[in-house]
Amino acid sequence: MERDVALIVNPAAGGGRALRALPRAERALRDAGLRVRLAHTRDIEHARELGRAAGAAGEVAAALGGDGLVGAVADGLRQSGGVLAVLPGGRGNDFARALGIPRDAAAAAALVANGRERAIDLGVCGERAFVGIASCGFDSDANRIANATRVPGDAAYVWGALRALAGWRPARFELELDGEPLTHVGYSVAAANGRQYGGGMLLAPDASLEDGLFDVVTVAAVSKRRFLRGLPRVFRGAHVRNEEVDVRRARELRIAADRPFALYADGDPIAELPATVRTLPAAVRVIVP
Repeated sequence: MERDVALIVNPAAGGGRALRALPRAERALRDAGLRVRLAHTRDIEHARELGRAAGAAGEVAAALGGDGLVGAVADGLRQSGGVLAVLPGGRGNDFARALGIPRDAAAAAALVANGRERAIDLGVCGERAFVGIASCGFDSDANRIANATRVPGDAAYVWGALRALAGWRPARFELELDGEPLTHVGYSVAAANGRQYGGGMLLAPDASLEDGLFDVVTVAAVSKRRFLRGLPRVFRGAHVRNEEVDVRRARELRIAADRPFALYADGDPIAELPATVRTLPAAVRVIVP
C-alpha cells in the first residue's frame, strides 16, 4: 500500500526505549511499501507542530513514544486533519493498550499498511488536547514523582503512588459537571476519555473513546490504609465498586481546589487549577487492528 508516513519520534521516551525501537519500526514501515520521513521531537510543543504539519501534508503521523507524544501529535492532527498511527515506545503506553495496538513498536508499525481507521474523541483543556485521562489531586503528586524517578516501566507509576501517599492529606474540590455544581473532598478527580492510565490502571473501565463523554471519577477521603489496600483493584477496574469511588458522565468538567494542583493528562502537566476540560467528539482518526 503506497502511503506517506511521518515517523515522529520522542528520543527521550521510555528512558530510551523509543530510540531502541526506532530501527525495527522504521524497517517495518519501509518493508510494507510505505514512504517514510523521520522527524525527532524537541519537546511537546514541537511534537504538536510535527503532527499538524503531517496532517497538512497528507501524511500518516506515526508517533513513536509514550502517551504524552501521542496526545501532542493527535492535538496537531485535530487542527489540520490527517491520520494517527501509534507505535508504543514509552513507559505506560496506555492509549495503545486501550485500542488493542501491539506493544511491540515494529508489530504496531505493520498496522499502518493494513489496519483500519477509527474516529475517536479527544479531551481538551484550553488549547491543549489529550487522548487519555486528565486528573489531579493525589494523581498530580503521583505523576510528578513517577516522571522524576528512574524506576523502569509500569513500576514507576506504582512507585509514584506509594511515595505520594506518604505525604498526602485530603483536598477539597469544587466541581461543575455540565454546569451542575458538586463539592468533593478526598484524593482525586479525573476526566477519563479513555479507560486506563498509569501503566494499565483501569481507572474508568466503562469509558468509551467514541461516546462524546468523559467518565468523571472521584475518590473520596478514606484512610491511607484503606486506600492502599484498594490500589491493586484499580488494575482490574474493580475499585469502582468501592463506596468511596464515584463515577459520573459529563461533556465538560470544571475543577477548582483548596490548594494548588497541576492537572496532568497523558502523563504530562497541561494546566494549573482551576481548569476546565471538555470533550471533542470524533476529533481524530487512528489506525487500529
